[in-house]
Amino acid sequence: MGDPKFSRAKFERPSHPWEAERIKAENELLKKYGLKNKKELWRSQYILRRFRQRARELQARVRTGDKQAEKEREQLLRRLGRLGLLPLEGTTLDDVLALDVEAVLSRRLQTLTFLKGLAFTPRQARQFIVHGHVSVGGRRVTIPGILVSRTQENVIAYDERSGISNDLHPVRQQGQIPGPPAPGGAEDEEGPDLAGDEPAIPPPEPEPAPTPKEE
Repeated sequence: MGDPKFSRAKFERPSHPWEAERIKAENELLKKYGLKNKKELWRSQYILRRFRQRARELQARVRTGDKQAEKEREQLLRRLGRLGLLPLEGTTLDDVLALDVEAVLSRRLQTLTFLKGLAFTPRQARQFIVHGHVSVGGRRVTIPGILVSRTQENVIAYDERSGISNDLHPVRQQGQIPGPPAPGGAEDEEGPDLAGDEPAIPPPEPEPAPTPKEE
């Protein structure tokens, strides 16, 4: 267990720090889920790695006919089902090994707050949570990275003590805080819409044809 005064790191840094493909993929996930830094992504990868490691250990023990391993397998599958990482029924340890890091990121409180429409962007959802505007089951939660279970997912709402819980709050007015444009959208392909910003420049008038000289 270790000394409670000295907390252990809950993530592992990449073994090779300079990999272009990995860095590009990490930056895309940071932008998609509104993460603060790479540590939050590495923490989700660490959680997934622990589940996958546990599944591989149980697979090896089940093959030997260990009855306790079969019991622990069912407990692991039920736990992942309650967390929303797997369906509640009809799952196996192979489904655990098939999980990716986005399955964990999608169960964070920050992501579910955005998906439930309580914020216009993932980053705004993070701001609401950190500032104490979001509650889970009537209890204020200020940690955007906690994993939300299936039962808790239905009770995510604005905290009743927050001013944002009022429907007339300016932040909740539709369109006040629009989200960023989607990458690769029509605006990126055709350029920004400048209609109305500056008057259109009229085309130059054609020059008159030269008159023939009289002899």
